[in-house]
Amino acid sequence: MLVLLLLLLALLCPSSSQRLDPSVFKPDAGSCYNISIPYPFGIIGNYSLGLEHLPSFGIICNGSGPMLPLPSGQYEVVDISLPQGTITILGRAVAWRCLDNFSGISLPPDQDLSLEGTPFTFSDMKNKFTVVGCDAMATIQGANGSYISGCAAFCVSKKTVVEGVCSGVGCCQAPIPRALKRLNLNFTSIRGQIGATQDVPWDPCSKAFLVKEDEYVFTYDDLISNMNNQNRTVVLEWSIGNQSCSEMDSKNGTECKANSHCYNSTNGIGYRCKCFDGFEGNPYLSPGCEDINECKGPNNPCVHPNRCKNTIGGSICKCPFGMSGDGTLRGTGCKKVELLEIILGVGLVMVLIVFALVLWTYWLLKKRRLARRKQRYFLQNGGVMLRQRISSQKALAKIFSSEELKKATNNYSEDRILGKGGYGTVYKGMLEDHTVVAIKKSKLVDETQIEQFINEVVILSQINHRNVVKLLGCCLETEVPLLVYEFIPNGNLFYHLHNDRLGSISWENRLRIAVETAIALAYLHSATQFPIIHRDVKSSNILLDENYTAKVADFGASRLVPYNQTHVTTLVQGTFGYLDPEYFQTSVLTEKSDVYSFGVVLVELLTRQKPISQDPTNDWKNLATHFITSVEHNQFLEMVDQTVLKEAGATHLNVVVQIALNCLSLKREDRPKMIDVLVELNALRRLLKQHMDDQTQEHHLEFYRKEKMAHTGSSSNLIKLDKDDDSMESHLLIDRNLSSLALE
Repeated sequence: MLVLLLLLLALLCPSSSQRLDPSVFKPDAGSCYNISIPYPFGIIGNYSLGLEHLPSFGIICNGSGPMLPLPSGQYEVVDISLPQGTITILGRAVAWRCLDNFSGISLPPDQDLSLEGTPFTFSDMKNKFTVVGCDAMATIQGANGSYISGCAAFCVSKKTVVEGVCSGVGCCQAPIPRALKRLNLNFTSIRGQIGATQDVPWDPCSKAFLVKEDEYVFTYDDLISNMNNQNRTVVLEWSIGNQSCSEMDSKNGTECKANSHCYNSTNGIGYRCKCFDGFEGNPYLSPGCEDINECKGPNNPCVHPNRCKNTIGGSICKCPFGMSGDGTLRGTGCKKVELLEIILGVGLVMVLIVFALVLWTYWLLKKRRLARRKQRYFLQNGGVMLRQRISSQKALAKIFSSEELKKATNNYSEDRILGKGGYGTVYKGMLEDHTVVAIKKSKLVDETQIEQFINEVVILSQINHRNVVKLLGCCLETEVPLLVYEFIPNGNLFYHLHNDRLGSISWENRLRIAVETAIALAYLHSATQFPIIHRDVKSSNILLDENYTAKVADFGASRLVPYNQTHVTTLVQGTFGYLDPEYFQTSVLTEKSDVYSFGVVLVELLTRQKPISQDPTNDWKNLATHFITSVEHNQFLEMVDQTVLKEAGATHLNVVVQIALNCLSLKREDRPKMIDVLVELNALRRLLKQHMDDQTQEHHLEFYRKEKMAHTGSSSNLIKLDKDDDSMESHLLIDRNLSSLALE
């Protein structure tokens, strides 16, 4: 057998998987005999070290041109491509054998071609495995002798051979598999495989070689010539290291510099770097790839080169006026626009401009009208006066903008409504500082009482009492002013009393709520700079906080009583069922009107009945009237809630019923003051807490009656306003004779 000459044997240094070191070679060492040698390849300066010590990417530049050193020899370098990751070399890549006419043996034996241990791999996309002969079947085998790829060439006579085509007649070609580093060639006779006994064909020699794709052209002379001395180009692919991009990123990172990306080798292990589209340069050296100015040089992509604009990583082509298209050579180019198209285009642009101007003008006018309207409402609602009062009296009220409250309530969304009443709607809102508030949006406003309204806002904002919902401020930029209160989370007393799905409130809690409500009303009537008449006391205006402490709310209908006066004359306002009958008839409002309304709330607490009955089976409509009638006929026990009957006891029940009757007197002079009601309820609550037997309770009840008589007529001493408190925060002070009755 004949000896197979091998081109690419490699025994390179074991550091191929290590990081590149630009100091090994001079970065971008230039060229050798007009062949560019880009980094990571470099020109070896000292060849005397011996081939076994040379770097994997070393190139020798001597009188023979650039040579790639391999253990089997040096091979001329034709081209090195960084973007493609290839190196093209010249060498003898022919294996051949001839058949003897007598014995049929091949001479010489086959020999391997290997790239193992190197960063190089045979390119499966740029090389072809080629076999030439008339009785040849050649295969490529792996290291373990397994079949990988191959093809067969066969011909009977010279007449059957077609030059220029490797179709299997005299010549065949086959692709090679990926990641191939070893060529182990093996020849087989087609005639021998099929058991033919004919003589050896007229061309007994077969050749097999690897060659760059599209470079070899088959001729008849190749069948009879000696191809062993012919050099052919072979393309090798190279890669960095033996790990993928993701594996390198998780460690020290890849060698890819700026404006480049890492991609895994598709033909073996390792990775390569490539510049981004629109960039050029060496991705392995700092500062990395640089932007390509596509507008300069012969590669200008535009139909009209002078209308090319370079961008980072690309370019923009524009067509001259009167032409349309993308302006690129590979795209739609530039085409002349017809006159009609120009007119239509210009007309459309003008229409869009006019439409945009109209919209902008409309928006601007609308914004100005809205601003003027807000300013008009602000002045109309006494905004200037309120500002002056806030600055002069150090009031705590804040003036909110309409936009702030609109945003806080999500444009007054339906799902933010807390409740609706005769005078307006209450919304839950959240301010920008995340403070949760209740915003009341009233339905009506009396423009003739603006000054009175401002005075009330200033006074109410100064009230800081644990049983009164605090007024935080208002908004005057709307037609009807908006009031902003602190938010009370647990709803109102009406909901807890009349909701069948909720459990019944204990008598102790009902009495506590009554006492806390009385404290708030007594405070408003007696302990403020100007007495405040609530004018709409009802169970739905008694809110319960997170600790179920009662807080009187909704001062939208309240009025201030001028100094040294006991009443004011107003339009009748309030809620039917709670409304003072005498106030309804005379329009004269006093603090006793609140006492009457509180009496209705007491009856609600006793009976758990609504102030106006909607039940057609009831023979009554007004709870207060029905209660008075039932007491007169000694039938009120039939009205009392079962929970109260079980927990209150006859003594407590009789006392509360009597207090309610006194509050519901038709004549206001017969009604007690709220401070007197407070003293009675507070004493009764203390007795309830002592949990004594009936005799002990009777004893204390007698004590309670004596104390009540001792303090009747001097109740004004029970509440004191701290005149020196600039914040106007007042405290309910129980007289020392009743100090033992102080609330917990």
